[in-house]
Amino acid sequence: MINEVLIPILELFANLIITVVIVQFVLGLLISFNVVSFHNQFVSALWTALNAILDPILAPIKRRMPNTGGIDFSPIVLILLINVALIILSYVGRQVG
Repeated sequence: MINEVLIPILELFANLIITVVIVQFVLGLLISFNVVSFHNQFVSALWTALNAILDPILAPIKRRMPNTGGIDFSPIVLILLINVALIILSYVGRQVG
């Protein structure tokens, strides 16, 4: 049961979060290099929405990480933690189910 229903749903949710992290990263790069501008209403709304989704998840990671200057490694840590959690869940699901 766990292998057949719960783990695929959690994998889908994890992949969605990873995709949102990557979209936020790419949009941040585009904004930093002035390819897109905050003056564009769509870009501003998208950036605000992505930050509203990811800030509650990334904030605890940012608090525990050392200061690395201008580089934020918390999205990478989040992606790694999600993948580790998926590996553990699939292992537990194989043992239980």
